[in-house]
Amino acid sequence: MKNLLSIEEVDRGAIEAILDRAESFAEVGRRDIKKVPTLRGRTVVTLFYESSTRTSSSFELAAKRLSADLVSVKAAGSSVDKGESLKDTVATLSAYDPAAIVIRHPYAGAAQMVAAWTPAAVVNAGDGKHEHPSQALLDVYTLRRRLGSLEGRKIWIVGDVLHSRVARSNLIAFRRMGAEVTLCGPPTLIPRGIEELGCRVTHSLDGLEEADVVYALRMQLERMNDKLVPSLREYAANFQIDTRRLGPRQLLMHPGPVNRGVEISGEAIDSPQSLIGEQVAAGLVVRMAILYELLAGGPERPSAIGEGAAQSSAPVIGQPA
Repeated sequence: MKNLLSIEEVDRGAIEAILDRAESFAEVGRRDIKKVPTLRGRTVVTLFYESSTRTSSSFELAAKRLSADLVSVKAAGSSVDKGESLKDTVATLSAYDPAAIVIRHPYAGAAQMVAAWTPAAVVNAGDGKHEHPSQALLDVYTLRRRLGSLEGRKIWIVGDVLHSRVARSNLIAFRRMGAEVTLCGPPTLIPRGIEELGCRVTHSLDGLEEADVVYALRMQLERMNDKLVPSLREYAANFQIDTRRLGPRQLLMHPGPVNRGVEISGEAIDSPQSLIGEQVAAGLVVRMAILYELLAGGPERPSAIGEGAAQSSAPVIGQPA
């Protein structure tokens, strides 16, 4: 498969192949010279229509670690401010013959449209409330490193599920890797019919102690047109993850940025159970693996993303650039 638009298109074997590749890049990251020549002479474009720190910086660094030429475009300050359409922006960038375009956009389906407008490989770095596949992959990678396997693990995703593209992608990815997923939040912040994706839904933290992993979500106030919760104080009183609610064996995750004191207490963020820093570190090697799989995976390898790939051992990546 040429693009990474949705985690729904990536089967378990392909996920495991990407994670194995990421492990190889983690080894490269421990060298004095951390670059490899894999994408030398090729261009990667990052095109972000929404604010981002972790996703944009890790994709940019991933491209540089693979020795690609990088063009980084933020909508603010570009021709988008002058009214240029997404299609025309993509046409302009495609004229530079990029190997890949990594796009974040506030509207669901934007990455799919870009894929139809350019011969470059397209990576969805978040499209509205739809999906964030690379975040799901790095979260699975983080948990696989800590737990060994997600098979049979109980994962609770707590918070603003309605506006979260991470929640949808992670629900699909966690279940695909064998985990049992529970979504928890106020009724106004849980999408109708989400149970059809194979999860359980609850509207209180009662039973949270059963979870092996607690994945807290940010309250996305910028996407809320209506008053969906009475107040942040009341939300925190009922759904905040703190050290009183988090057991010593449970792991804590969050996609960032964190609203300290809202969805998670500061004490919980800084606790030994928190994997938030490990998630950020995982973002680099997993996004290196994604670019590698899309742009450098040869036909002899059965690990093309989304094409029923079987698990394979990660090969030697190459000598430092």
